[in-house]
Amino acid sequence: MARAQTSFGKKENEKKRLQKRNEKEEKRKERQANAVSGQGLEEMLAYVDENGNITSTPPDPTRKRKEISAESIQIGVPKQEDREPEDTLRTGTVSFFNDSKGYGFIRDAASQESIFVHANNLGGLTITEGNKVTFEVEPGMKGPTAVRVKMASTVPAAS
Repeated sequence: MARAQTSFGKKENEKKRLQKRNEKEEKRKERQANAVSGQGLEEMLAYVDENGNITSTPPDPTRKRKEISAESIQIGVPKQEDREPEDTLRTGTVSFFNDSKGYGFIRDAASQESIFVHANNLGGLTITEGNKVTFEVEPGMKGPTAVRVKMASTVPAAS
C-alpha cells in the first residue's frame, strides 16, 4: 500500500498556520507583560471643574462654592408650545425658475436662504426670475419647500 502524499501547497499552508499561531501567542504574552494591573482608586477617578471640564485633580476645598438652585437647571428641549411661533408668511425674490421642468428657487428676503419651489405649489400662478413673492415654508423631502406661493402685493409707483 502506498503512502498518501502531501502536496507542496498543503505543507506551505500548514507552515503559515503555525507561524500565525506563534505570532498571536507572542503578541498575547507581550500584552500581558506590558499591562498595568492593580491601579488604585485614585488613578481611576475623574473630577469636573467649575467650567464643566473633566480633570484628574480634585477640587480645592478652600475655594468658595457657588450655590445653584435645582429649578434653574433646564434639562432637555423646551416643549413645542413654549417656543415663540415663527412668522409663517415670508417674502422673497424668485432667483431661478425653469418652466419646462416646473421647479425653481426663491431667495428669502430675511435670511437670504434659497428655498425650493415646485410648480404644484404655485396654484396656477406663473412666476419668472426676479418676481417678488410671498410664501410659506414646509419641510420637504430634501429640505425646506415653499408652499402657498403668491405674488407680493406691490404699491404702484405714482407717475
